[in-house]
Amino acid sequence: MTSIEVQDLTKEFGTARAVDDLTFRVLPGRVTGFLGPNGAGKSTTMRLVLGLDRPTAGCATIGGRAYRALREPLRHVGALLDAQAAHGSRTARDHLRVLAVSNRIPDHRVDEVLEETGLASVARRRVRTYSLGMRQRLGIAAALLGDPEVVMLDEPSNGLDPEGIVWIRQLLRRLAGEGRTVLVSSHLMNETASFADHLVVLGRGRLLADTPMREFIHARVRPRVRIRTTDPVALKSALAEHGHEAVEHVDGHWSVDHARVDDIGRVTSAAGVPVLELAAEEGTLEQAYFDLTSAEAEFTAQPQEA
Repeated sequence: MTSIEVQDLTKEFGTARAVDDLTFRVLPGRVTGFLGPNGAGKSTTMRLVLGLDRPTAGCATIGGRAYRALREPLRHVGALLDAQAAHGSRTARDHLRVLAVSNRIPDHRVDEVLEETGLASVARRRVRTYSLGMRQRLGIAAALLGDPEVVMLDEPSNGLDPEGIVWIRQLLRRLAGEGRTVLVSSHLMNETASFADHLVVLGRGRLLADTPMREFIHARVRPRVRIRTTDPVALKSALAEHGHEAVEHVDGHWSVDHARVDDIGRVTSAAGVPVLELAAEEGTLEQAYFDLTSAEAEFTAQPQEA
């Protein structure tokens, strides 16, 4: 099993500490979402894992070895950090062929990843003619080229159209299902919630959370029940008897905080309250994320005066 191990990792640029004593593991068989505000140190950490920067202290290894020590690294680790990295005067196919030759990857893999990423029909066009979404697909093709055990992607949905976003979501789930180690940095909370099993969250270079996604949400967003009734007086009375407070909303529904659907259902049924709708309002990753990181953002907008 090939995991990413980050141990006591620190990176300083002059007097600024971009990464501050980080320790975490990214395990195979699941998609790990890598989250944090701008300036949190996500990209720097990924660069340190890939040997593109040297740490001030600590270390980062892949399968117990530093990236720099890997022979033919594309066979072990596939990464996308910058969709603009491909040389604009080359065709997509030539860009991938150069990478393949340098890592002793068979030529047929070039055609396979071009097909897999939807670029086969434009493979002989020069990269400078590509849209951002097409460049993003090319970067993902390069990351998959060596059929690696570890895949690291920085903002892979950036520039993709809706069909492309669904595709990348399915791709990440498939890679994890095959037992690969998948680390994905993203600013899109709703999108991350659709594919991530586990979260690593940074703030100002420090580790804020390292936990399964559902546990992260449940620990930070209070449970709430949504209910509609034709008899709000009876509803409020029945709930109050059991220590619950119902709050009315402008569209006519009521919400009950710190409650579960089963509990509210039993109360309303026993009291004979007519119920038109009864549902759990699930907490979102976005709500939990902002609850955790609101004090960690490097750049925040000030409230507008009325």
